[in-house]
Amino acid sequence: MTETAWQRDEPQSPCVKICVVHPESRLCTGCLRSIDEIAAWSRMSWDERRRVLDALPGRAGMLNRRRGGRAGRGVTKG
Repeated sequence: MTETAWQRDEPQSPCVKICVVHPESRLCTGCLRSIDEIAAWSRMSWDERRRVLDALPGRAGMLNRRRGGRAGRGVTKG
């Protein structure tokens, strides 16, 4: 029996097992999907999954990284 016997011909989940929701964008920081997209993934059609996957690269910029210290809290020195 080969490994290909269990492969499916559909877009697979982009999940990378880093499931943390960014507080501002509400996107998963691991796969960049929204909570709604994650919840609906198993029920999505092939085309719906493909649309989500195509949108993911453009979402990376939506995750503003918080900086620590004064800069992260918006406190200025003065």
